[in-house]
Amino acid sequence: MRRSSHDGSADAGAETAGAAVAGLRAASKRFGGTVAVSSVSFDLKAGSVLALLGENGAGKSTCVKLLAGVHRPDEGEVVLGGQPIHLQSPLDARRRGIAVMHQHPGLFPDLSVVENVFLGHMPLTGAGTIDGDRMRRHGREVLDAVGLRCDLDARLGQLRTSEQQLVEIARALSLDARVLIMDEPTAALSQREVDRLFGVVAELKARGVAMMFVGHRMEEIYRIADEIAVLRDGHVTAVEPARSLGRDRAVQLMIGRPLTSIYPRHTATPGAVALEVEGLSRQGAFADIAFSLRAGEIVGLGGLVGSGRTEIARVLFGIDRPDDGTIRVDGRPVTLRRPDDAMRAGIAYVSEDRLGQSLVMDFSILSNAVLPVLKRTSTGGIVRRLREIACVAPQLERMRLKFDHYDQPVKTLSGGNQQKVVLAKWLATAPRVLILDEPTQGIDVQSKAEVHAMIAELAERGMAILLISSELPELIGMCDRILVLREGRLTASFASGSVDQEQVIRAATDVESVSDRAGASTGAHEAAAPVSATASIFARRELGLVCAIAAVAIPAAFVNPHFLGAANITALTMDAALLMIAAAAQMLVMLTRNIDLSVASVIGLAAYGSASVMHAYPDTSVALGILTGCAIGLLCGAINGLVVTLGRVPSIVVTLGTLAVFRGFNSIWAGGRQISADQVPQAWLDLSGSRLAGIPTVIVIALVVLALLALLLSRHPKGRQLFAVGSNPEGAALVGIAAGRLVLGAFCLAGLLAGFDGALWASRYATIDARVAIGFELTVIATVVVGGVAVRGGSGSILGIMLGAVLLLVIQNALTLARVDPLWLQGVYGLVILAAVTVDAYAARRLGAAGRRIA
Repeated sequence: MRRSSHDGSADAGAETAGAAVAGLRAASKRFGGTVAVSSVSFDLKAGSVLALLGENGAGKSTCVKLLAGVHRPDEGEVVLGGQPIHLQSPLDARRRGIAVMHQHPGLFPDLSVVENVFLGHMPLTGAGTIDGDRMRRHGREVLDAVGLRCDLDARLGQLRTSEQQLVEIARALSLDARVLIMDEPTAALSQREVDRLFGVVAELKARGVAMMFVGHRMEEIYRIADEIAVLRDGHVTAVEPARSLGRDRAVQLMIGRPLTSIYPRHTATPGAVALEVEGLSRQGAFADIAFSLRAGEIVGLGGLVGSGRTEIARVLFGIDRPDDGTIRVDGRPVTLRRPDDAMRAGIAYVSEDRLGQSLVMDFSILSNAVLPVLKRTSTGGIVRRLREIACVAPQLERMRLKFDHYDQPVKTLSGGNQQKVVLAKWLATAPRVLILDEPTQGIDVQSKAEVHAMIAELAERGMAILLISSELPELIGMCDRILVLREGRLTASFASGSVDQEQVIRAATDVESVSDRAGASTGAHEAAAPVSATASIFARRELGLVCAIAAVAIPAAFVNPHFLGAANITALTMDAALLMIAAAAQMLVMLTRNIDLSVASVIGLAAYGSASVMHAYPDTSVALGILTGCAIGLLCGAINGLVVTLGRVPSIVVTLGTLAVFRGFNSIWAGGRQISADQVPQAWLDLSGSRLAGIPTVIVIALVVLALLALLLSRHPKGRQLFAVGSNPEGAALVGIAAGRLVLGAFCLAGLLAGFDGALWASRYATIDARVAIGFELTVIATVVVGGVAVRGGSGSILGIMLGAVLLLVIQNALTLARVDPLWLQGVYGLVILAAVTVDAYAARRLGAAGRRIA
């Protein structure tokens, strides 16, 4: 693997084997009145792996974040190279050679795979732009190292969860760090991918890298660790060599008492068939699946990630539709078109994606727990709190949930307690069939034991349970039968007590022997195949916009031949030039998950300010008028940005207010006066009216501005970071991106562009008063949305907004020439916005489904 250089990073190989490279010294951290960790001390040694064990909430993630520069200790210190250091940010930690694979990957689904690997430390050319060739060469090396073969330029959101985790690992490796911290890196990986990761860890150990591994799977801990540090309630209870710390004692140190059994056996006699599946198929996911599930029975579904396990669960819960097959519940055929149908049939589904699909993280514990049973908690459409508590309290008590009060935000709970809320939520529906997809993923050993005990208890009570798990010991220890999938087909069925891990692995991988499996595990993981150039062109939003423009323009030209006249085309393109600049300003803000409703007011204020200066000083250069407009726009943008970032006020609220403030100030300034064409110098009018090489100057200016913006957004690190902030704000913070500064910069640059646009507007239309650009904000927003800029942020292109501007003005022009009442225009724009958002939402769903089908 090629070694990269970065500020402050020493050569890992220079460390003396066994020497302490980094660590914590008596470190304590409090959040409000809660002590997360207290007087924690441990060392990370060169060429060694320290495993950090502890229950959820024991302080493991806090230790990770202290070493990563996300948090700073209240007492004690972080040590690097034997010296205390003060890490100011994750970027500071990375520059000092500390790389982190976070528990919840800080990845950016709207950016490419290779950009995700290098975001925050992209290689640059001498001109300060991104060195794409070098980035791809090094990116290919680190992705090969983790066994992921995919199109480097593919959008990350197209990859499966496990493949995205491999990208997170590759990003950490790309830093060529002295210290590597792995926080739950294997949670979403298959056994083959885990083997590959551990092979990379062995290589890093040989190079002298100091590593810390945080995990819950004891098999993995003892396979990879040289030393184990155990945390309980924020304190270190032991730091010992792995070979001398037995598993039972490690568990006892974690929970403060012996753990009797992590896999309790249930003795229920299976009853009648509760769920039966015959010939179930879904194209690209699985085919000809048949099995039955009896009341009181636990049936396991095993196989590699991508073998079709989750896809079957989604069909059984009505999220996806099957192409063929029959599903029977209690002997009756059922058609499951949506989750409501499944719930009515008595089926509940606990998704593997706890954060993305099972919980609303900003909601309270109670609000999350009652979501599936809201109808039972309301009278006349009004939710009754006492009924809410009555519905879910027994389930939360059964889960032994650790919480302060029902209104506590669920995001403040540990991972294990969050999973308990998910389970309680679905148990409140009193299902006959419970589908559990990775129910113990990412939770500690004590929480696992509690979840397993609950599963066994539910089976004893007669519930039919389908258990999907990547942990073979869990399948073997919990299930009455195990069904194994490979590439979407059932390949084996094993009864309890008659199977071992090797048999399941062979059925899942078609490997003839353990030695063959070991060799196969070092092979690369095949991801999405590269998309052909032709397919890429046809998949682009811009092609659809070109077709839409043609679909409007061609009929309009037949209805009124003047539509394609030179005068009409010139006027349309000049108007489009001004709209494109305003849309580009709006795009910069929307990329960061914000919006600027004041853009038209800024244009109007800048237009009047520029015209006023040129009226007052007719003998001066037109540059003064342009600078005046830019200065006004920059000031307005800075006001918006500062209130949003420093005041932490939602941008829609801020700019809705400044929309009125800026417009009001403009009205007071103008005082009803109007500046006309004969009150400004001819040079000011020529600014937009003259031509360069036969092209109106305003169009040339707009194209230059847009080209520079396109270069900034595609080739400069700050431009790519703008996309990252919108794609995943939390992830941006983890990789050291100063999101607040970027958002402020986006508002300032957007204001500057709007002010510049206002100056051009004053030159183009000549007659200026306080009513300039009134209502124009809807046109600008419509242009941006139609042009493909995602409302949720993180996605969009300059070419898209250019075509969006042309499309809207072609529609406007066609309606005008067709003598349609102008009052209809705003309604048409609204419909176009709705259509664009609907298309985007549909495309996002299709892309997500395609990503899940990749095998």
